[in-house]
Amino acid sequence: MFETLASAGRIPEYPMQRDPQCPFAPAATYRAMTVEDPVGKVRIWDGSTPWFVSRHADQRALLNDPRLSIDEKRPGYPHMTRSRAAGAPHHPALITNTDPPEHTRLRRSVNAPFMVKRVEALRPRIQQVLDGLIDDMLAGPKPADLVQAIGLPVPTVIITEILGAPYADRELFQTTSHLLVSHEATPEEAGEAAKALSGYLGDLFAKKMADPGDDVLSEMAGKVKQGEMSVPEAITMAMAVLIAGHETSASMISLGTLALLQNPEQLALLRERGDDAKFVANAAEELLRYLTIVHTGIRRIANEDIALHDKVIKAGDGVIFELAGANYDATEFPEPDKLDLTRPARSHHAFGYGAHQCLGQSLARVELQVVYGTLYRRIPTLALAVPFEEVPFAMEGVAYGLKSLPVTW
Repeated sequence: MFETLASAGRIPEYPMQRDPQCPFAPAATYRAMTVEDPVGKVRIWDGSTPWFVSRHADQRALLNDPRLSIDEKRPGYPHMTRSRAAGAPHHPALITNTDPPEHTRLRRSVNAPFMVKRVEALRPRIQQVLDGLIDDMLAGPKPADLVQAIGLPVPTVIITEILGAPYADRELFQTTSHLLVSHEATPEEAGEAAKALSGYLGDLFAKKMADPGDDVLSEMAGKVKQGEMSVPEAITMAMAVLIAGHETSASMISLGTLALLQNPEQLALLRERGDDAKFVANAAEELLRYLTIVHTGIRRIANEDIALHDKVIKAGDGVIFELAGANYDATEFPEPDKLDLTRPARSHHAFGYGAHQCLGQSLARVELQVVYGTLYRRIPTLALAVPFEEVPFAMEGVAYGLKSLPVTW
C-alpha cells in the first residue's frame, strides 16, 4: 500500500483508518513506513505535512532530545485537531505544552500523588471498587456492557477520589472530556466543554482553598497559597489529570478484554496465572504494547536542524511520533502482530517516552493489573454477546476505544 502511495507522489493521511479485520494493529501504510521510510511525511487535518517518525530506536533518541519542543503555541506546531489549534494560544502553561525548566517545575507540582509508592497504596481500594462492580454486573441482566459496567467506573471512581471530586458528577466529567479529546468536535464545542469543566473545577478548587482535604486539589491549593502555582495553572492541571485519569484506562480495560477474548489461549494463560503478580504485570505491559490506544501520535516542533537517517528535519518543522509504529517495530518486538503475554514488553512506548512520558502511568498500570488479574478469574465464562464484527469501535478521540462491549457469561 505504501509503495503505491509513494509512487503516485501521494503523502498518506494521518491518522488513517485501521483495517476493520485487524483493528488492534496500526494501519498497514504506517507499518510499511516504519520499515521503508522511517523519516517520512504525513498529511494532517489542516493540510500541513509534518515529519513522521515511527521506529522504536529513533523515538528513544529524539523524545529525549532538547532540539525538539512541545510548545504548541509556535507556528508550525502539528496540532492534533482544529479545536486544539484554536485553543492553543489561550492555554496556560501545562506539563503538556512546556519544555524544561518550566515543565520540570509544573510536573513536580503534581507528581507526588502519582509516584509508585502512593499508587501502590491504592491497590486495595482499586480491588475493592472492582470487586463491587463485578458483583453488581453478575447480579444484573445479561448481556451487560463491560464499558459501562467495569471499564469506565473503575478509573473514574479512583481518579475522582485522588483528585477530590465527587463521583456523582461523573456525567459532566465524561461528557466534557470526550468533547475535549475528540477529533470530531468543533472548536466551539470544545470551547464550551472546556468552559464547563474549568468552571466546575474552579468552584471545587475554591472550596478546597477554604477547607482542604486529603486529595490532589487540596495539595494544589496549598501550593497556590505558597506561591508555587497560580490558580489558573491549578485548575487547568486538574482538568488534565481528570481527563487523562479515566479516558485511557477505561479504553484499555475494555479493549484489553476484547483482545483477550479474541486470543483465548492467552486469556486461559492469564486465568491460570492470575495470582502471579509478576506475570500479570507483564501481561498488562504486553496489552499496552499490542493495543497502543493513543492512535494519533505525539507531537513536537524542531528547535534546530536534526539529521536522521538520510533526511534533515529543519528548524520549525513539525514532527509526529507514531507510538504504535514503535510498538509494532519488529526489530524491538519480534512477531509484533502476536499477542504474547509472556513477551518482555516493558520497553513499549504506549505511555510515550522521555520527560513528557505519561504522568499517570503508574496508576494506569496498577488499575490494569488489578482488573486483568481479577476479572477473568471471577467470571471464567466471560464471552462476547455479539459477533466480533459488530463490536463498535470509537476512533474519533486522541485514544481509541470501544463505544460498548456486550458480554455474557
